[in-house]
Amino acid sequence: MESNNQTTVSSGQKISPFLWFNDQAEEAMNYYVSIFKNAKILTVVRYGEAGPGPKGAFMCGSFSIEGQQFNVLNGDSQYKFSPATSFLVNCETQEEIDYLWNKLSDGGKHYACGWLDDKFGVTWQITPSRLLNYINDPDPEKSKRVMLAMMKMIKLDIKVLEDAYNNK
Repeated sequence: MESNNQTTVSSGQKISPFLWFNDQAEEAMNYYVSIFKNAKILTVVRYGEAGPGPKGAFMCGSFSIEGQQFNVLNGDSQYKFSPATSFLVNCETQEEIDYLWNKLSDGGKHYACGWLDDKFGVTWQITPSRLLNYINDPDPEKSKRVMLAMMKMIKLDIKVLEDAYNNK
């Protein structure tokens, strides 16, 4: 194995996601880093003389988004991603929701309630950060209105959720 750095990069996280791709790990890592503002590649490891992949081919790497470290691997086609595991992205503004929704869903699939699969099959939830507060409000009528409004949406709309919360 060959690495582009001489030291081990650790975010200090005890647990971090590890994503198994068929052969798109490097492309996915570069894609995610290009979308999120506070993101960077941490490590790239390429196969050396011992293989099992061709010398110089991408084997695995790590990157961070908003301080959260992710790890990627080119495995094989044995495993696939599933919506049973997703990444929740808390957004402060509708502009942020719109931007991330458009970027991450390009070439992917849309689901209800702010869920999407990106072009690699990784599932993301693009949600307003205040949504859980609305749904968890002690007033059951407010919570119900927000939940009913959310269930009608594909991409979440902060204004519609706020209006439901405030009974407008």
